[in-house]
Amino acid sequence: MPFFEYGHQEIEYLKRRDKKLGAAIDKIGIIQREITPDPFTALVSSVVSQQISKKAAETVWNRMFALLGTITPESITQADLFAIKGCGMSERKAGYIKGIAHAAISEVKFNQLHTLTDDEIIKKLASLHGVGVWTAEMLLIFSLSRPDVVSYKDLAICRGMMNLYGLKELPKEKFERYRKRYSPYGSVASLYLWELSVM
Repeated sequence: MPFFEYGHQEIEYLKRRDKKLGAAIDKIGIIQREITPDPFTALVSSVVSQQISKKAAETVWNRMFALLGTITPESITQADLFAIKGCGMSERKAGYIKGIAHAAISEVKFNQLHTLTDDEIIKKLASLHGVGVWTAEMLLIFSLSRPDVVSYKDLAICRGMMNLYGLKELPKEKFERYRKRYSPYGSVASLYLWELSVM
């Protein structure tokens, strides 16, 4: 699996911009996070993973592979809703996955998403049932490798920020101040904030 790529340039920039984050980067070292370069697969996978453990998500995903052969818009639209549900998910979630597959065939050109801006991609994907802003933001990082994504909707990122700066609460305007400080390498900062959320 490929990883989210970053290196010396991004690290040095963030260390210059934020001493506390810089100290955390030194302590943690390079983080290797896998990415799923195909955005359609990545989106279906993220819907499968919503609100269940990583292990449960892997089981469901493997069953879907066994059922469909390959995870494509065509294979999903041709499959029966209840067969998809039978892989281990709710009927609602199976419906979301079918809806995303229909959208991929009719209206959302997943193979052209990389030509759009972050905001355009979020708007397009968040209009699909079962896909919110957070899911779209995660796709920007973990499929399209966009460099500057820090999600206020991600509880772990917010917790990481609060741990890093010793904050009791994190209003949106304070979050925005830090997000701007990390720009244009917010996604790399996000990787470290996730690590810091459990420390």
